[in-house]
Amino acid sequence: MGEHHPDRTASEQSSREISSGIPAGLLAALAVALLALTGVGTRYCARGDLDVLHCLLSLFFSTNLVVCYWEACLFFRRDYIEERTEYWRRRQRKTGRRPAVEFLSARVPLRQALSPTVWADVWATYSLFDGSFSDRRTYGFNVDVANGFLTPVPTLILYAAYTVDFLPAVLAGILGVMLSWQWAYATSVYWVSFFVAGRQRRITRGELYTYIGAMNAPWVLCGLLGLYVSVRLILDGDYGVLGY
Repeated sequence: MGEHHPDRTASEQSSREISSGIPAGLLAALAVALLALTGVGTRYCARGDLDVLHCLLSLFFSTNLVVCYWEACLFFRRDYIEERTEYWRRRQRKTGRRPAVEFLSARVPLRQALSPTVWADVWATYSLFDGSFSDRRTYGFNVDVANGFLTPVPTLILYAAYTVDFLPAVLAGILGVMLSWQWAYATSVYWVSFFVAGRQRRITRGELYTYIGAMNAPWVLCGLLGLYVSVRLILDGDYGVLGY
């Protein structure tokens, strides 16, 4: 990871790696699926049942954990991301292809599956829709870095508590309120900051709905769902809201 190649995608490292790697989008989806199935499977093995709310929150927690890793990459590869943003901008003008799609379909060798340099392109391509993530002075950059470093451990604790109820319900509910509120609030403020800065005028309506709206919506919607579940845990004093 000591050598950066800002003008080469993950799939351009060598022809051998291209043929043996896994598309970046599929690799990310598999990571989320594996994390989510760990919780759902553990509950099923222990209790022999499934619960819709538990499954939804397990999927969200797993997604947040993967994104937290990307957000750590955002901090540690911030200079590189600025370089790659310009690379993807030039490449888009040259080829006419969408950088986000090109990156997600680029093959990543398994030995580079955790490479911060590889996943820096998540932010370099996203920066074409919102330049906040190639500018460390912005709210978008800093709120995501904060989420990446501050929420993984509480997320894991809450995930485990919802799966095997090892914490008193009231304590799990208090932690859930804290996490869920900051997810919903911070993401809502990000949306506000995006429009206040007028960034929506630089992208198409489809890009706005897909990359700014839909891709950030889980942190608001699941944050609100988490608030509901957490308040019920506190008021009920048990895990009945999760089917226990």
